[in-house]
Amino acid sequence: MGGILATVQDKLHGRQWKEKQIRKITDRVFDHIKDDAASRDALTFEEVYISVLCVFNDINKHLPGPHHDPPSKEKLRSLMKEYDVNLDGLLDREEFTKFIRKLTNDTLSTVSLNLIIALVLAPAVALLTKRATEGVPGVGKVVQRLPSSVYASIITLGVIVIQKSSEGCE
Repeated sequence: MGGILATVQDKLHGRQWKEKQIRKITDRVFDHIKDDAASRDALTFEEVYISVLCVFNDINKHLPGPHHDPPSKEKLRSLMKEYDVNLDGLLDREEFTKFIRKLTNDTLSTVSLNLIIALVLAPAVALLTKRATEGVPGVGKVVQRLPSSVYASIITLGVIVIQKSSEGCE
């Protein structure tokens, strides 16, 4: 029972951490763009567009995985209308945070999935299948002589190489 509770708490803290990181990014970008803008405390469409480009640039620079293109201006315009609660044609800080959270949700899920596959699933599968290679002529003896940690690292590296090569094909 205690293990289940700890797992639930870890997931909640992970979600809180992710939300806090998104909030830091949106506040930093909002403040940067707002400083360059007029004295109002909200962003116009053009300022929102520049902000989205900055956010996606940071995502592509700092997170592993394929390059993620920002949405088109048309999609941004329709989303901005959806998140402009007070209908003034501008996004204030809270509206902007919700807007960016919606835009980056799919991107962050993709990055998380790729990391889980490469860093958790691949080594686990490698260790589970190590015994299955015993009967393979030539290969089985080599694999059995390798320490499990080295074998898992080789398989994980192979998975990462395959992920990288498939990114170039898209």
